[in-house]
Amino acid sequence: MSTIEPLEEVTEPWDGRGAAAERVYAQRPLGPIVPSGSIAGRSLTAVVAIMTFLAALTMGAVMMVVDAASDWQSDVSREITIQVRPVNGRDIEADVRATIDIARGTAGIADVRAYTKEESAQLIEPWLGSGLTLGELPIPRMIVVKLVSGAAPDFAALRRTLAAQVPSASLDDHRGWIDRMRTMAETAVAVGIAILALVIAVTVMSVTFATRGAMAANRPIVEVLHYIGATDSFVAGQFQRHFLILGFKGGAIGGGVAIALFAVLGAVNAWLSGTASSDEAAALFGSFSIGIAGYVAIVVLVVLMAVVTAFASRRTVNQTLEAID
Repeated sequence: MSTIEPLEEVTEPWDGRGAAAERVYAQRPLGPIVPSGSIAGRSLTAVVAIMTFLAALTMGAVMMVVDAASDWQSDVSREITIQVRPVNGRDIEADVRATIDIARGTAGIADVRAYTKEESAQLIEPWLGSGLTLGELPIPRMIVVKLVSGAAPDFAALRRTLAAQVPSASLDDHRGWIDRMRTMAETAVAVGIAILALVIAVTVMSVTFATRGAMAANRPIVEVLHYIGATDSFVAGQFQRHFLILGFKGGAIGGGVAIALFAVLGAVNAWLSGTASSDEAAALFGSFSIGIAGYVAIVVLVVLMAVVTAFASRRTVNQTLEAID
């Protein structure tokens, strides 16, 4: 016959008594207050995994947009363009040569290249189509001027010189494009931060509901522990440990899937490198690679989601225990 072991005697008085109750709970081979394999726990793990995956996707997309915008700004800021329009009574070829001489004589200019008439016509083919006779059209000539790295040429003086000597020439330093790119990158960052805040808010609400459900399901156990002297911090610690593990597990699943997805996208982009579609996508979105910094950011996000889950659980438990008091 099996025998029932007597309960250990607790000699400490129960009026000062949290440590005694907690020691009894810790010494005896009891199960956790919150079951680890409950349906609510698995559901919460899935919610945290989905939220982490969405947050990681948003973070990676923002990083790619910012990197692409930075590359665009770097490329655009290193050159300016001068457009020479055909005007009745003027020799456009002479105007192009004069413009080239003026640009080369300006401090901070590294190289000057004028598009030929055929190259200029090719620039408008996407809008007008190919196979057209463009000889009779007043197609302007484009001159690309590359700047010395780190130099800041006097564009105002260059404009005045062009206006005086070549009235049909106009200079574009691409400041408008650079401002638009900077605005786009800042907007992408703001949207990413807003989405991340929403994801964290949804996670906190989900954890709060799950914790209240766990508290309701295990309320008799919690009340017994509470009334025999277990401190609020001890009970809250049990729930916090449980939800910290769930949050880390869900975050690891969601973050791991996001890392795998970005790795696959990067590998596919590298495999298709050199094709027309890949080059166009790379010009718009960059290399589809978030780099080491992006993967580290996703790992930090996983830890953040676990911490948020644990914090929300402890806060909810403390509020519930205060209501019991």
